[in-house]
Amino acid sequence: MDAGNRLQLGTSVSDLVEVWHAHRTSIILCALVLLIGLRTLLHKAEEREPLAVLPKIYNQEKSETNEKTAHEAQPVAVAEKKSAGPRRIKGGVTRKPSQEKKATAVDYTDRPTKVLVFFSSITTKTEKIAHEYIKTLETFVDQRAGETQGKFLKPELLDLTEIDFEDYFVSPPKSTENAAYVYLFILPSYNIDSINDTFLQHLQETHHDFRIDTAPLSPLIGYSVFGFGDKEGWPNEDEGFCFQAKELDKWMSKLTGRKRAYPVGMGDMKSDHTERFTEWTTGVQDVIFQAVQTGFLGEGVPGSGDAVESDEEDAEADDGEVVFDDEESGDGKSSDDSRPLDDVEDLGKMIRPNKDGNGTIRKAPLAVDFTTYPSAGKKKAQAPIIKEMVAKNSPTYTALTKQGYSIVGSHSGVKICRWTKSALRGRGSCYKYSLYGINSHQCMETTPSLSCSNKCVFCWRHGTNPVGTTWRWVVDPPDMIFDGVKENHYKKIKMMRGVPGVRAERYAEALRIRHCALSLVGEPIFYPYINEFLALLHNERISSFLVCNAQHPDQLAALKAVTQLYVSIDASNKDSLRKIDRPLHRDFWERFLRCLDILREKRFRHRTVYRLTLVKGFNVEDEAEGYAQLIERGLPCFVEVKGVTYCGTSTSSNAGLSMSNVPFYWEVCEFVKALDKRLQEKGLDYGIAAEHAHSCCVLLASKRFNVNGKWHTHIDYQRFFELLEERGADGDWTPEDYMGPPTPEWALWGNGGFDPRDERVDRKGRKMEAIVTREAPE
Repeated sequence: MDAGNRLQLGTSVSDLVEVWHAHRTSIILCALVLLIGLRTLLHKAEEREPLAVLPKIYNQEKSETNEKTAHEAQPVAVAEKKSAGPRRIKGGVTRKPSQEKKATAVDYTDRPTKVLVFFSSITTKTEKIAHEYIKTLETFVDQRAGETQGKFLKPELLDLTEIDFEDYFVSPPKSTENAAYVYLFILPSYNIDSINDTFLQHLQETHHDFRIDTAPLSPLIGYSVFGFGDKEGWPNEDEGFCFQAKELDKWMSKLTGRKRAYPVGMGDMKSDHTERFTEWTTGVQDVIFQAVQTGFLGEGVPGSGDAVESDEEDAEADDGEVVFDDEESGDGKSSDDSRPLDDVEDLGKMIRPNKDGNGTIRKAPLAVDFTTYPSAGKKKAQAPIIKEMVAKNSPTYTALTKQGYSIVGSHSGVKICRWTKSALRGRGSCYKYSLYGINSHQCMETTPSLSCSNKCVFCWRHGTNPVGTTWRWVVDPPDMIFDGVKENHYKKIKMMRGVPGVRAERYAEALRIRHCALSLVGEPIFYPYINEFLALLHNERISSFLVCNAQHPDQLAALKAVTQLYVSIDASNKDSLRKIDRPLHRDFWERFLRCLDILREKRFRHRTVYRLTLVKGFNVEDEAEGYAQLIERGLPCFVEVKGVTYCGTSTSSNAGLSMSNVPFYWEVCEFVKALDKRLQEKGLDYGIAAEHAHSCCVLLASKRFNVNGKWHTHIDYQRFFELLEERGADGDWTPEDYMGPPTPEWALWGNGGFDPRDERVDRKGRKMEAIVTREAPE
């Protein structure tokens, strides 16, 4: 190479080096962008390549269309053209089919139904009962033959010791009539080797046999089990009462794809087995008849609707249990705080300070006056057109129904409470059972008015319900509301029929409403015909527990007979009430005090209750004196002190609330003791009577309900209705006239208040010890 060429080459290299040093950052970034783009294109191309599909060996249906066959064959042809090589394996958890979509109901209306009753017996007691029952069942079939056009075949009784299990429990038997089967089991439990052990082992092996479908008995219409036991040997279910019947129910649930037609029935051979067995047989027969007529078991969990059988409790509040609750955060993503807490006592590890994005602690919201007035000089607004409060095509209707409400008419609602579900499963009842003797599984939670005149910071309905200071909507008649809420409540109860753990006797009791909590959401006393609605409840001997927010004194004064009348006392002074309840009325404090005065007048006519909801940072610190003054003003029969319950919501966060606002139970107890001391200093005859630690609730009661040294906080409901019938809704009687028996020992202050009939469990169904902490931890 000559000298000129070398000089030119050197110059070119020098220029390139200068360019590199001047623009190297831009060049590197451009190269990275190009590489990333190329990688993305290659990745998308790989995703679009179809996976190989194995050809079908046989067709299950000869009537499959050619179009479907061609659609299935096309991916195979494409896969054959693809060159051999390693496959990209995509990771991730595969969802079970039951989580992907709901199970569809199988229609049995075009097939006859046959009931097979299986039993086992060693002492012949169960055998005699089974033979008597099959005769009763045959009579039932004959009676219903006309209504079902002969779709019932004669039921059959089978002894487990005389049949081949594989003929019935690997797949349903075939019949010339092409029958659809219902399996019923009558099974005593033995602690000795018996046919029961062999039978249960067979079911377990069938379930785990990889050669057999996971639910080989899913073609059944449904199944149900009744167990006989002896409570002398096994006092309760946890200690073995009817343990083999419960085990059978578990395996049949798995083998049938959760087609539990009716909850497990259980009876003690030495006491209540006849009554329990009659309840079970009546319920089972009703379900079978419904299935024959409609073609499916009903709404609820499968067999009755929802595809997933879960032991987890729902994040729902009981009536009046104030809860922060939301399903989604404002940005559409699930909130980390959205899962429900197991217990208020277990909050310690989960409390987080209420901070914003910059790490600074948020303060409580400023008070907002929601009342609007026409400006001076403007024309008077025209009278508004009367509309429905919650129209079916409105976002409010969509939001409330999504939260589990059934909307009745245009302004009423009903919802099944989580304590109702819990009581049905023997997992504990609401605090009202401990304090007042209300069976949670027989309680309907409803309201004739979804509208409210407050926008409380702790409202657990996400602000989705309407608000207003006056009734400006269409008014539905009370009888229509009454019939509608009952119908929808019973529908929701029936949805629980297939849930594991539901007790047959409580399910049967739940189909007769005995109590009504008028505190679901909104302001029930706002409804113009509230007295007429209460009369409809009382005519069917349904007790009434009405909660109002102390903002409607005229309606409160006009209220007639109520089993128990609550007023929410969320603050002890005007400023706190404005911050917590955020009332719409400008004269909210005057209304509040007037309601307390009316309650004082009614205290010898109604059982009156102050409900104090404690929210740390709002109404707990140094307010015992203020609350004592309010109690002195209204002199209620009872004072419920309850810690606010938290479920985690974006709405509550915007209101300045977090888990740090939830008091521990020991903090509630400390507050109650301070309040009780202040009441004693004022010479007021009150005392700490009862508690329900599971709900973070303590009851202060007037000494009027302490007779001969014993508290009588429970209610004699029978006597209440007798007084109504004898003296009318305006009759003259006092709360003492329908005072019930002494409060049970387990419900008294210091004993926790957990229903001894039940078993406390965590969200996974595991047994828990009921440990109560009433003192501040050291």
